Amino acid sequence: MPTSDTHRHEPGRDCPLCPRLVAYRLEQRKLHPDWFNAPVPVFGTDDARLLIAGLAPGVAGANRTGRPFTGDYAGELLYGTLIDFGFATGTFKADPRDGLALNDAMIANAVRCVPPQNKPLPAEIKACNPFLRARIDALPALKAIVALGRIAHDGVLTALGAKKSAHPFSHGGEHQIGSLRLFDSYHCSRYNTNTRVLTPEMFRAVFGRVRVYLDSV
Repeated sequence: MPTSDTHRHEPGRDCPLCPRLVAYRLEQRKLHPDWFNAPVPVFGTDDARLLIAGLAPGVAGANRTGRPFTGDYAGELLYGTLIDFGFATGTFKADPRDGLALNDAMIANAVRCVPPQNKPLPAEIKACNPFLRARIDALPALKAIVALGRIAHDGVLTALGAKKSAHPFSHGGEHQIGSLRLFDSYHCSRYNTNTRVLTPEMFRAVFGRVRVYLDSV
């Protein structure tokens, strides 16, 4: 299936939109010249019916490897779950060269560049939202979106032109927005799993409902 890693709906390697993120990116390039250190592109297929919206690259995760959720703990839970529900094939080894492939799915972050302390500012989230909106618009078969965390949830609503007050975030929540079904989950970060805010069972339950939904439409 076609991949979208070099799709035109992506920020350039030296995207200038967010000065703070640009400065942090340049700092990381000096510290780690062998890392990816650029806006992280989407991962998945152009015919995806499922889009997974994350928050932003981790500094030693996707910012290092260049693939979403690759290189830190969050990817272990996410990709393991995607494999279990048929949205991915192969073996996840936290390396873009591991041969893992997504099936009927794509992953895109609400903010494409790594933010200091993993905390993007509101202005940075807003500046990057057109890329998320363009990505959604470029998926003709899209039926469902999973938002990982409140920032991703709000970013999807903004991209779809939907009111936040009408679609509050909650783990396990579902929202029908036009022809798309939005599913909410707490982010699969190590912090959330270590504190049991999110358990693997809770995470799997969300994707179980996504699978049932996609099998019915």
